[in-house]
Amino acid sequence: MKQLLIATTNPGKLAEIKEFLSDMPIELMSLDDKNIIDRPEETGKTFEENAVLKAKFYADKSGLPTIADDGGFEIDALGGEPGVKSHRWIHGDREDEDEELIAYTMERLKGVPLQNRGAKLRVVIAFSTPGGKMHTAEASVCGIIPLTPSAARIAGYPYRSLLYLPRFNKFYNHDDLTPEENESINHRKKALEELKPFIRAALAKESPRDFC
Repeated sequence: MKQLLIATTNPGKLAEIKEFLSDMPIELMSLDDKNIIDRPEETGKTFEENAVLKAKFYADKSGLPTIADDGGFEIDALGGEPGVKSHRWIHGDREDEDEELIAYTMERLKGVPLQNRGAKLRVVIAFSTPGGKMHTAEASVCGIIPLTPSAARIAGYPYRSLLYLPRFNKFYNHDDLTPEENESINHRKKALEELKPFIRAALAKESPRDFC
């Protein structure tokens, strides 16, 4: 069976991507499965640049078709911050803790009225083959940041405790959303669905021919 590398160190993200690709006849591999510990320096100025950089790095490193993503939180009242700095917003030289990010966001929005607290989670997923073929897809989910964050926490996803979805009257938490609600809005799923035809085509081209 053909293999596809999911290049992420986030356990929650890995599980989510595996779920959304479970309908494909491929073996989904993690960085741990391939014993890859090297990490590229994320020097891109946009989500797309970082996603492409990571996908190419790990495809070259593993010799496998690879998907990698980059994304983050964009807050209207803060001019799109934190954006590409979503996980290094506070300290810069190291990744911020989930609780730090939640508290810092609420502090930055102190005094901002509810009608101006629009925000979105945006993701760009890149698919790269070892030969250098590259495709990207982007999706987002929009909502507001209420005056009080959710009491629920999802490790590795601090901004889901901040993003409230008015149409469902729920936070962006897959445990609270029904399967139908989550499927209809999940930004990572939407981007992966857009990439699936390219993944199928690339894997088909790499399959050996049968000779009779």
